[in-house]
Amino acid sequence: MSSSSEDDLPPERQRASRAARRAPSPFYVPLPVTFYILLISNGLAAAYAPIQDCDETFNYWEPTHYLQHGHGRQTWEYSPEYGIRSWLYILLHAAVGKVSSVWASRKTTQFYVIRSVLAFVCAACETRLYSAISRSLNPRIGVLFLLIVTFSPGFFHASAAYLPSSFAMYTSMLGLAALLNRRGNRRFAEGIVWFGVGAIVGWPFSGALLLPLLLEEMVTAGLSGRFYSTLWDVGRGAYDCMLILGLEVLVDSVFFGKTVVVPWNVVAYNVFGGQGRGPSVFGTEPWTFYARNLLLNFNVWFILAMLTAPLVILQALFRNQTAQGQSFIRSITFISPLYMWLAIFTLQPHKEERFMYPVYPFLALNAALSLHWILSYIGTSRPGTLMGLIPAKLKLAAVVAFLSLSVVAGLLRSLGVVTAYRAPMEIYNALEEVRATNTNHTVCLGKEWYRFPSSFFLPGSMRVQFVRSEFRGLLPGEFPDSESVGAILAGTSSIPTGMNDRNEEDPGKYVNPTECTFLVDSSFPSRPSPPELEPDYIQDVESWEKVSCAKFLDAGLTPTVGRLVWIPDVSFLPDRYRRRWGEYCLLRRRSFNSLYTT
Repeated sequence: MSSSSEDDLPPERQRASRAARRAPSPFYVPLPVTFYILLISNGLAAAYAPIQDCDETFNYWEPTHYLQHGHGRQTWEYSPEYGIRSWLYILLHAAVGKVSSVWASRKTTQFYVIRSVLAFVCAACETRLYSAISRSLNPRIGVLFLLIVTFSPGFFHASAAYLPSSFAMYTSMLGLAALLNRRGNRRFAEGIVWFGVGAIVGWPFSGALLLPLLLEEMVTAGLSGRFYSTLWDVGRGAYDCMLILGLEVLVDSVFFGKTVVVPWNVVAYNVFGGQGRGPSVFGTEPWTFYARNLLLNFNVWFILAMLTAPLVILQALFRNQTAQGQSFIRSITFISPLYMWLAIFTLQPHKEERFMYPVYPFLALNAALSLHWILSYIGTSRPGTLMGLIPAKLKLAAVVAFLSLSVVAGLLRSLGVVTAYRAPMEIYNALEEVRATNTNHTVCLGKEWYRFPSSFFLPGSMRVQFVRSEFRGLLPGEFPDSESVGAILAGTSSIPTGMNDRNEEDPGKYVNPTECTFLVDSSFPSRPSPPELEPDYIQDVESWEKVSCAKFLDAGLTPTVGRLVWIPDVSFLPDRYRRRWGEYCLLRRRSFNSLYTT
């Protein structure tokens, strides 16, 4: 029946139909399967990954909690005096949380719904880039890219993180996919817009990733005689970006109560902050920080990614069918953003893991390209060559072993982080079971303030406060309590007290421990004599009782291997490999016991 139906088609349609049946699929892994694989990987991150950066809590989760529930902690960045965080970015996530609150009364559920949506969006962006790589480059490169994205700890942590750098990673994937897939200038304009969205709504510095790609396109267009049409298309992409910037300025100006251009404020503070200001006041790291961090988060894939440029040059020099001229320039262009990004941020004294998130797609692409070229060389069976002398089965076994080791190393690293540091996201569950005659509870944080997972983990009207510790920087303040949209806007546009952009301590941020109903603290065997301002509250059984505790890795006593990857807690394991544990506890003041029933 199908044959007769095809015979009824015009000759041109018949030829196209036969060609479509003969054409091999551009995907080794079908797109729906790819999406589900990535969704599972990112979904596990949304469910289990600990929050690794206190900026994620206080700069993003807390303002979101404020918009949804009328109270939350406020950092100096949200003061109208400085205005270097965008409320448009917060609104996108708060909208998701508000919708989920219709059917999810528990705030922790709303937290995980937002995380799950982030995981879904990331999986969609990764699938889009996988499709573009498979179609425009090679299906094997696509599969290798999929392998890296699915099993690398770097993507595990970044995929569902509520951070502008993660958002910029999503848009980098979409922009790179558009530029790889482009058939004419329309796709190029789309790529510009995606990188622009990442820079405007997310993190302004991520826009630098477009520069090598934009330069290559303009040079190629000039050589091919289509410079003006390309320039017109660049202008069209820039125009769309300006519209998005206008929307952000409008939203932020409503929240801050004055005209604010957040992307410029971010750049101005970080680049032109002046003496005693700028990112360095929040800490500095040695130049090796990113190399060590990327080795942990990508293991051998980072090494392969750094080999891409030498391999491209070697191919151009020694292969018979070498990539010359425009194709060689194009190859260099697409692999160069990783090197450029690393060079820029390695030179900056202040370094953080999240600063690498926007370049992760380029790192994965570079690593996939390198391994693809290496496999092409290994796979040759031409007589008289070194690879031709090695049996095919032996080469296959070596490749399978290499890939298996990289996957296992990534899984062990991700599992190690989850099992070692997830306690702060577990102990607050006990608060849901506490019923009290007085609902004005205070949960206090001392030395563990930076591991607080957000007010979404505090049920009802519970609030978090700080008690003094050895930390001497600026802690977050509080948004004014609000019960309506108008009150929220009044709260975001008012200038808070005790804020500064120099990370100088404000003594007004502390309360006395006697004012705390609950307190979160940690106790480690490696710290037998804690500092005066950081007493071991867990051991003070006369004043405090345990409500909920979870084990937390004692990095001071755990050997290097145990700190880097998951090690099973089995008795027969030699001591030099075993992980050591401390306690991470939610405590309740004993003098308040008469107020509670459980």
